[in-house]
Amino acid sequence: MYPRPDTVPPVPNRARNWLSPAAWVAGVTAALLLVFPYGFPNYDTIYALVWGRELAHLESPDYGAALPPTPHPLTDLIGLVSTPLGDGAITVTMFVAYLSLALIGFFVYRLGAIWFDRWIGAVAAAIVLTRAPFLSNGLRAYIDLPYIALCLGALLIEAKKPKAGWPVLALLTLAGLLRPEAWGFAIAYWLWLAWNRDRSRVELGWIAVLALAAPMLWVLFDAITTGEPLYSLTGTQSTVETLNRHTGPVDVVLYGPRALGEVLQWPGMVGAVGGIVLGYLYLRRRSILGIAAALLALLAFAFLGVAGLAIIARYTMLAAAILAIFVALALLGWRLLEPDHPARRPWQVFAAAVALMFVLWLPNQWDLDSRVDTDLTNQARIEGDLTDLVDAGAFEPLCGKIAAPNHRAVPRLAFGLDVKPTQIVSASEEATPKRGYFVAPASDFVIHNFILDPNDPTKASFPPPPGFDEVARNESWVVYRRC
Repeated sequence: MYPRPDTVPPVPNRARNWLSPAAWVAGVTAALLLVFPYGFPNYDTIYALVWGRELAHLESPDYGAALPPTPHPLTDLIGLVSTPLGDGAITVTMFVAYLSLALIGFFVYRLGAIWFDRWIGAVAAAIVLTRAPFLSNGLRAYIDLPYIALCLGALLIEAKKPKAGWPVLALLTLAGLLRPEAWGFAIAYWLWLAWNRDRSRVELGWIAVLALAAPMLWVLFDAITTGEPLYSLTGTQSTVETLNRHTGPVDVVLYGPRALGEVLQWPGMVGAVGGIVLGYLYLRRRSILGIAAALLALLAFAFLGVAGLAIIARYTMLAAAILAIFVALALLGWRLLEPDHPARRPWQVFAAAVALMFVLWLPNQWDLDSRVDTDLTNQARIEGDLTDLVDAGAFEPLCGKIAAPNHRAVPRLAFGLDVKPTQIVSASEEATPKRGYFVAPASDFVIHNFILDPNDPTKASFPPPPGFDEVARNESWVVYRRC
């Protein structure tokens, strides 16, 4: 028997299982590119490309420039393997950024669908993909987005197959090479497996090695590249102090909830609390894994804040992604109760109140997301103009160090010129060299839009040093030289 020529053979189930998620992720990625076409690698990510290039040349990463970010082994590895692509390494990082944001939306959807139903998953994904911090940080290629995607992927595996074991830990190991919170997740998961006593001691021993792999590899990476096994911790603590960020146990209590609220906003916070309470009371079996995961993510955030790391909204986004599912549960979970359940009517009233909060907040959310688009467009243009000067040969011949307005320009120039970061001087934090190049902003627009952090010790403007002559200019930058 042969199939009729006018029929299409059915798609195998295994292929369908992969094609549907791939189409979902591809569609969201395309939509993000269409709505926000001006994403660009942020300060930390450009540094990772520079350091990866140095590793590819068998050199230790140059951490000596002003205020270098924390090195992350996995991002430096991406920089290393993408080095042969030259400027194409930036395209690779942006592909990973857009893909990670789309994957986060998909994983949130799938978790909501598995724990509750598809409508709850869809609403949760929509909440996440419209929160300004997810869009802003994701489209600037912060490493937090791949980290969140890996953690949610691990959680999805566990939701589909409880006590899955090594597949969960494999993803958490990769996540642990991006953010240290995943170390705690891996250890907590191993303790959960050991407590259930479903595995032999030999198997638990091998899995324990996987659970501890990320912190061991990170310490080894620091030891090899700097000679200091705890460099990432001590370097981050020093940067936190320099930038005067909130940190410590008192600030965790005072500013931790605000950081989470900055991501979810107040309708989301109210919905998340209500969704957790209602889920625990009336849908406990469905909710328990999500509640445990959200609490673990918040505890990890608090622990690192107590340990001296920064308390900022970006570090709460994993917890926010999980809590978004409970926001959606607060809105739609009443449908999962029996029609005559006594809690159904009160839940509907609460859902209506939360929905009204979202409606009232909608103009503010539109403003926040529009600001993301405006900021991305402006900052991408400024950074693009700096790259254009590099490509046009404005720094040839390279006859000394280059002074930039602040440390934000350091990795961008180092990457474009293929020099070490210490060849670029931050004029606001270091002495300006007497010979070489001086890069100045060409307008107040650049000054306003090029500040990396509100606490940066950057001067608003300053003239070029004596003896430096203008050699190149465009809409954003002026280059001076004295050789």
